[in-house]
Amino acid sequence: MAKSASFIPNALRPWIDARRRFHLSHAHIQMARALGMNPKKLGKLADHRQEPWKAPLPAYIENLYFRHFGKRRPDDVRSIEEIAAAKRAKKQARTARKAAAADGLPAETIASTGETDAGTLDGSTTERLDASD
Repeated sequence: MAKSASFIPNALRPWIDARRRFHLSHAHIQMARALGMNPKKLGKLADHRQEPWKAPLPAYIENLYFRHFGKRRPDDVRSIEEIAAAKRAKKQARTARKAAAADGLPAETIASTGETDAGTLDGSTTERLDASD
């Protein structure tokens, strides 16, 4: 049985719930994750009608992010779903490379299948060096 394409890991589900509950954007969730915030504790930080001295949660996250990183927004804003899909694709590519290596295929065959090396930043394939050379 294959997992569905919209599978979200349990570690990321609280962030989706927090995004819905506190009406945050994808950028605010990404900033909060970069700051190391706990999605279950965002209710304490959110302004309630009885606490008018608190800043709105999106403004509070933006202020902390600016103080910590020196910029207003992340350079590349991605949603939790996009992050999960990229992680899943990276894992599938890695398992495909490992399976091909276990089958004894040479590095050129792996490179010609279009699989990218997860360790490179530009997505280019790397060649495996044999110990016999």
